[in-house]
Amino acid sequence: MNVPNQITISRIFLIPIFMIFLIVPMDFGNLSILGTEIPVSHFIAAIIFIIAAATDWLDGYYARKYKLVTNLGKFLDPLADKLLITAALISLVELQMAPAWMVIVILSREFAVTGVRLVAAADGSVIAASPLGKIKTVFQIIAISALMLHNFPFAPIGFPFDMLMLWVATILTIVSGIDYFMKNKHIFLKA
Repeated sequence: MNVPNQITISRIFLIPIFMIFLIVPMDFGNLSILGTEIPVSHFIAAIIFIIAAATDWLDGYYARKYKLVTNLGKFLDPLADKLLITAALISLVELQMAPAWMVIVILSREFAVTGVRLVAAADGSVIAASPLGKIKTVFQIIAISALMLHNFPFAPIGFPFDMLMLWVATILTIVSGIDYFMKNKHIFLKA
C-alpha cells in the first residue's frame, strides 16, 4: 500500500478517536481562550478533526505529485471524506450544536452524489469532484471546526461565525448538488 493510501486510512482511523473526545462524557475541565469557554475534550476533538481534514489535502497532493494515484485511493479518499464529515455532523446534532435539518440536507446531497458516482462507475466513467464541490467541503470543515470549538474566537463578541459558516456550507451544498446533477444528467438519460 502506497503512502497516500496510508494517509487516507489514517484519516479513517482518526474518526472514532475524535468522536470519543467529542461525544463521550469526559470531565477534563474547560479551557478559557480569549473569553471563550471550551470543554477540553471538545478542543481535543476539534484538533483531531482538523488534522484528519488536512490529511485529505495531503494524500491527494502526494498522490498527484509522485504519480501514486491508484484505484484503491480513488475509492478510499471520497469514502474517508464522507465518513469524516458524516461522523462530525451527526455528533454535533447529538450534542445539539447543529440543527438536524441542515445536517440532513448536507448528508442527503453527499449520499445522492455517491449514488451517481456509483452508477457512472458501473458504466466505466469516473466523475471528478468539481471546484464548487471542493469549496463546499472547505466550508463544511470550517463550520464543523468552529462548532466544535464553541465559536472561538467569535463567541465573546457575540458574532455567530459558527452558524454563519454552517449556513454557507448548507447553501453551497445545495448549489453544488444542483450543479453536479445538471452536469451529470446524461447518466440518468442513458437507456
